[in-house]
Amino acid sequence: MSLDARIQQSVVVNLSNRPAPVWVGPFVIGVDPTTASPSINYATPRPDAPITAGDVADLVAAFRAADRTPRLEYVTGCAPSLEGLLLAAGFVVEARHTYLCCRPSTLRTPAVPDPYQLRTPDTDELLAALIGAQNAAFGAEPVASPADVARVRRLQAAGGVAVMAVTGDECAGGGQAVPPADGVSEVAGIAVCTPHRRRGLAGAITADVTARLFASGVDLAWLEASGEDSWRVYTRVGYERAGERLYMTMT
Repeated sequence: MSLDARIQQSVVVNLSNRPAPVWVGPFVIGVDPTTASPSINYATPRPDAPITAGDVADLVAAFRAADRTPRLEYVTGCAPSLEGLLLAAGFVVEARHTYLCCRPSTLRTPAVPDPYQLRTPDTDELLAALIGAQNAAFGAEPVASPADVARVRRLQAAGGVAVMAVTGDECAGGGQAVPPADGVSEVAGIAVCTPHRRRGLAGAITADVTARLFASGVDLAWLEASGEDSWRVYTRVGYERAGERLYMTMT
């Protein structure tokens, strides 16, 4: 299986493990009844599956029936004709992202900068602190709902990873990785709150999450980079450019 196909298949598995997945022809929609967020409730195609305009129409209808915004994320190399079909159906391009990959042989683990420590959030209070810090770092409200906490608990229970950076009683940031699928896992949500940036903490978090994946048997970790700052962080700890992913949505 090609690298693109491995990454794409891991997304298919991740979405199919959502609380209420919906299969529509070559697509799976990862529906989560606890939130209407388009960043959680999106679809992706099976790698290299034939896709028709009728399949896209059925997909839109399924999103509408689930009361969710039609949205997709996928590796472009696994569905080269899909963008045209989506544009013809009324979708627009939301973003194009590069994905990077890391293997055990390329991982570089920097020291955790003082005075921070990295730990696993193992209580609801700590999970809420992690999620709140991630939200704040990404410009959202620094709060975590019970549903948010339950979502990360499910991730951990299924073999995913969550890591938080703490200094004293404060959570300075963190990151996570989805449960592995056939030796592949996505690292996501790498976040450092504004007062704690430019100290090497993002790289330490990324490397720690990745190392925990490799220790569990994962052989391929991947993530997305959308700007120069994140590029520098990820390449310094051993991630390398691998392919492209496309986000498309319908309003």
